[in-house]
Amino acid sequence: MAYSDLRDFIAALEKNKELKRIPFEVDPVLEITEFADRAVKSGGPALLFEKPRGSNIPVLINSFASLRKMQIALDVESVEEVAGRISEYLEMRMPEGLLGKLKMLPKLAEMGAFFPKIVSGGPCKDVIRRDNFSLDEYPILKCWPDDAGRFITLPMVFSKNPDNGKRNCGCYRLQVYDGRTTGMHWQTHKQGAEHHRRLLKEGKQARMDVAVAIGSDPATMYSAILPLPPDLDEMMIAGFLRSKPVEMVKCETSDLEVPANSEIVLEGYVELGEQRREGPFGDHTGFYSLADDYPVFHITCITQRKHPIYATTIVGPPPMEDFYMGKAIERIFLPLMRLQLPEIRDIAMPAEGIFHNLILVSIRKSYPLHARKVMHAIWGLGQAMFSKVIVVVDEDVDVQNVSEVAWKALNNIDPERDIQFVLGPVDSLDHSSRLPNYGSKMGIDATRKWKEEGFVRPWPDVIRMPEDVKQRVAQLWKKAGLP
Repeated sequence: MAYSDLRDFIAALEKNKELKRIPFEVDPVLEITEFADRAVKSGGPALLFEKPRGSNIPVLINSFASLRKMQIALDVESVEEVAGRISEYLEMRMPEGLLGKLKMLPKLAEMGAFFPKIVSGGPCKDVIRRDNFSLDEYPILKCWPDDAGRFITLPMVFSKNPDNGKRNCGCYRLQVYDGRTTGMHWQTHKQGAEHHRRLLKEGKQARMDVAVAIGSDPATMYSAILPLPPDLDEMMIAGFLRSKPVEMVKCETSDLEVPANSEIVLEGYVELGEQRREGPFGDHTGFYSLADDYPVFHITCITQRKHPIYATTIVGPPPMEDFYMGKAIERIFLPLMRLQLPEIRDIAMPAEGIFHNLILVSIRKSYPLHARKVMHAIWGLGQAMFSKVIVVVDEDVDVQNVSEVAWKALNNIDPERDIQFVLGPVDSLDHSSRLPNYGSKMGIDATRKWKEEGFVRPWPDVIRMPEDVKQRVAQLWKKAGLP
């Protein structure tokens, strides 16, 4: 059964001994971050701060901060189950004959059940505040010492494509400027930024409606960070993940819809063309992202539950909570990547690469320079275009074992021959690029080289002991009393 809301998820974490309640006062300024950082790096539980200083609203953090918590969030024994479900749908073809078509009907009906469902009301409407409200009432974190202020870090930010009215939901941080105004960190490559650009170019209106939901069932919150193609509704994907449609309710002040089970909803607008300095912010790179100008979000109405819970996260030196969220994306989206690149056997994004800095790829090599083709194809896949370094190895290399990849790759490359540099878009948070959003990327072909690629020397085998010898010595090892 899908989780009905955030509280349902908290109960599941607690039942699985993956939640710790903190009953005493802790400051949202820096102290909660230090708690969360220590917990995630020691494999600790999610944390529910029941008495954050300055607010009567509890704070939930680290709710996704391990592979086990991700399994609980998605209600699976392994995230590979989700990948398996995706593969099933990708493999569906229109069958021959009446019997085949009848067998397919349940699957088609199930797909229809993923679409969001519009409802007339929900818990997020328990309290409606059009005036006499302030963000100061909420336990919003100041995460790191040099942050420019307090930041909302786990929001679901809703906007609409002005051309076709399709919904977008993204997770964009919001710097609190005052009780009713925040920054809107729409990085230039994100869909929210694209909607903003199109409206600005049209020049037909002065404002863009935006709604920000905070806290929901885990699949719905998680869907906001997924690297989906433009105009693919995140709420439909959330319905797929939870095997139940997301109930959506219309905002009080705009035509936007938000999850009805949300804890807190900020309704408002972005004044087109208005920008304000945002940042610095201690980011997922482990460094502070630099201050820059971003749009401004004006809040006109807040709706919430009677006794809301504030869901948040922190990012910083890896591994953090976002690493485990990203690791699940890696596994879940592998079937989609293989749909376009069937030669890919596996991919891995190590924590130290903070998603976009390093992707390890194993392929079934079929022709000369095949690795180069895969590199360029990945640079053409959505947010994978930000991949700063791609290392391609043969299919017998376990890319989940970083030690093995380093060993094989460093032995297999002639640097001048096997490293390729390209220019292109880079992540807005990359502080090392020569210009914002513009820089170089590197592909490393660490596959075994073929004579068709100009390699005419013998290629040696990896040293391996015969299996029969290993089995004999295993018995002798026991006889010798060795540990």
